[in-house]
Amino acid sequence: MDASIFFVIVCAVAVAAVARWKGWPAPLLVTVVALVASFLPFVPNPSMDGHVLLNIVLPPLLYSAALDVSFISFTRAMPQIRRLGIGLVVVTTVVVGLVAWWLFPALTLPGALLLGAIVAPPDAVSAAAIGRRLGLPRRVMTVLSGESLINDATSLTLYRVLAAAVVAGAATFDGWAAIGQFLLAVVVGVIVGVLFGVGMHQLRMRSQDTVINGTVGLLAPFGAYAIAEQLNGSGVIAVVAMGLFVGFNAPRTSYTTRQQEAPLWLSADFLLEAFVFAYIGLQLPRVVADLNDGDVWPVIGLSVVVLLVVLVVRPLFVYPANAWGQWWAKMRLRRWEAMKQGHGRVPVDVSRRGRKPLTEQQLRTRLVETKLSWRDNAVISWAGMRGVVTLATALAASDLAGLDDEAAHAIVVVAFVVTVGTLLLQGLTLPWLIKLLGVVDDSEALEDAKQITAVRERSRDAGKAYLRDMRRKWADKHGEGQLAVFDAFAQRLVRVEADAETSQIDLRPRPTYEQFLEMSKGWLAVRRQLLLEERDAGTLSEEVMHELITAIDAEELALDTRAATRSQSRP
Repeated sequence: MDASIFFVIVCAVAVAAVARWKGWPAPLLVTVVALVASFLPFVPNPSMDGHVLLNIVLPPLLYSAALDVSFISFTRAMPQIRRLGIGLVVVTTVVVGLVAWWLFPALTLPGALLLGAIVAPPDAVSAAAIGRRLGLPRRVMTVLSGESLINDATSLTLYRVLAAAVVAGAATFDGWAAIGQFLLAVVVGVIVGVLFGVGMHQLRMRSQDTVINGTVGLLAPFGAYAIAEQLNGSGVIAVVAMGLFVGFNAPRTSYTTRQQEAPLWLSADFLLEAFVFAYIGLQLPRVVADLNDGDVWPVIGLSVVVLLVVLVVRPLFVYPANAWGQWWAKMRLRRWEAMKQGHGRVPVDVSRRGRKPLTEQQLRTRLVETKLSWRDNAVISWAGMRGVVTLATALAASDLAGLDDEAAHAIVVVAFVVTVGTLLLQGLTLPWLIKLLGVVDDSEALEDAKQITAVRERSRDAGKAYLRDMRRKWADKHGEGQLAVFDAFAQRLVRVEADAETSQIDLRPRPTYEQFLEMSKGWLAVRRQLLLEERDAGTLSEEVMHELITAIDAEELALDTRAATRSQSRP
């Protein structure tokens, strides 16, 4: 590793640590400090090829983000995510491209469209950090996170197609071939990602070695990304598909794997994000050098105009797209009502492909639970900060054979101005906007409390059924004379589940520690399985399920730790 890169990483981590300590958005502070530090003569200006930067930084960040996204919420918000992650990227590419071509003809039309694809995808890292800190509603966080998972795939696929057009010349550009290439990239990416996800999940189900599981988990995103790209697919989609699959099935694996995985990826994210935003800020000397090599004012004027276009296009797209989505949702509900009255069969999408059809109330709930208000859309419209993909693709594009030096310099400068401009302008004002509009929704906490109360009732019922079945097995295994021990301990488990004070329970006669461990772990397994069933049935949000499973994991860890301590203390 270059010593300068190591120096940048250490300093970036230190600045980000201060930001976390003070409760400030770390990406913004790291970027600002790096911008200021770039003027100091002794501060290194690390240089890295754009493709290398994407291959090293993007896969783990995307995979970690996909692990944390609720798959159920992601699929329910897919209409909004698809419009932003695909539609908005394409619209931004075209609008920016046409404006840039008109203002800076030296780019040529393919080069201008390439610039549009470069500045099109927002990076939701800083927006997500601000949103979590200020308590944005899950419906908004899901849209922002989901958009960031697929807009990079759209942008990078457009970049690949337009870069080929730049190299070959505009006359050879085939629009239908570009669409085919995009569809191929999506299909191949999904297939590769699902295959990697299945393999990763099977390993986690069969291996209890958390070191092996964690190491393979760190390497798998790079493998999925590289193989998908080698097969002309989308490496981004492959990594996202793998992360969603593994994250959705994570509660089925051992608790030790989950407990080891969470801090591992938190640390990896912290390290990579600190480096990425420091690297962005330190590119200022290179941008200044590019300006000195060419005509300064036309490039500065182009950069300012593209920044304004990027800021304006997003809200102009978000609000009409949201209105269209609400209209389409109402049409689906009317169609369902017509089907219910006997005018046809229930549509496939509503009947959920052969599963039990949704009731009218369930359908109405699902159609409105992801509905975004104008305040929500205002936050989404302003959460368009650009990041590593924009800068890395600009650096990679500067080496394309089809671009002259003037156009290459312009692309790098514009990408830098848009990235830093959106990070500072939108990033610094987004918290103020969220507070001004009052987007924070306290009703989610109340709904979570209701779900937790309801699932505890069902958990007690499932636990009692487990105990009835276990009582018969206990008598067969230990004899009828030991049923008094079982009944005393079963009473303890039921009262603990009901939040009774354990100190008030008279546990006599006492079971052996092996009996205690067997029954306690079985009880935890029943509660964990119930949470999975409630999530799959749609009666428990995935976010609440993860919180409850984390608590169950802590209980099981305490049991195993106590058992290990007892075994070590025996002579």
